[in-house]
Amino acid sequence: MRKIISGDDVIVVAGKDKGRRGTVRQVLEDKAIVDGVNVAKKHQKGNPNSGVTGGIIDKEMPIDLSNIMVFDPKTGKGGRVGFKEVDGKKVRVFKSNGETV
Repeated sequence: MRKIISGDDVIVVAGKDKGRRGTVRQVLEDKAIVDGVNVAKKHQKGNPNSGVTGGIIDKEMPIDLSNIMVFDPKTGKGGRVGFKEVDGKKVRVFKSNGETV
């Protein structure tokens, strides 16, 4: 089980997008793709056969997992995540207040 999974609301704690919030779309090996965070310009070549238009597009690039934290709505900040066993199941909990993610 991972500490950050797709669908989590996260906040960026380091880098050029520090302080921005977004939702994790995909988790890779040690990086994650977050909506609206770490956006880069990509020069894309058009392909009329597949209907792809050419030009400069905005693309979300992966961000390292060490630079994001799961957003805790109760405190309004990012929180560290740990694991706990509840009713025989392993669940993610915030280390600050012990509530489930």
